[in-house]
Amino acid sequence: MEKTVEDFRTAVANRDVAALDGLFTEDVRLYSPVTFTPFEGKAMVLGLFRVLMRTFEDFRYIGRCEGAAETTADGEEAPSVVLLFRATVGGKQIHGIDLLQCDEAGRIREFTVMVRPRSAVHALGEAVLAGLVADGLVPATG
Repeated sequence: MEKTVEDFRTAVANRDVAALDGLFTEDVRLYSPVTFTPFEGKAMVLGLFRVLMRTFEDFRYIGRCEGAAETTADGEEAPSVVLLFRATVGGKQIHGIDLLQCDEAGRIREFTVMVRPRSAVHALGEAVLAGLVADGLVPATG
């Protein structure tokens, strides 16, 4: 898991979506702070990361906590790492965490993002939705 986390951090720092491909399971789930339903499957999660890497400004990880936690999908305990981050979106400062949970092979199986404050969640949600629509990953609403 250690190598996966370091490779993930490097890929994010370099804004290299291709480098993320081997780090996720095929059935990875990403739980977003702005939608109840998770993003499911490697293709969708990689598409979301393309949007996120264009959306976040001044993104940087600032800390790390390790342990184990129950997964959402099956309730089993899995190796877990929490990465604390700071970023800006649309002029709003964001404080957040990424919770990475790995399978027995050390690949990321579940990924949960939490951010604060509420104004930043709103700005992030609008920017990501616009990016997902522009990339054809979700239909335009309304």
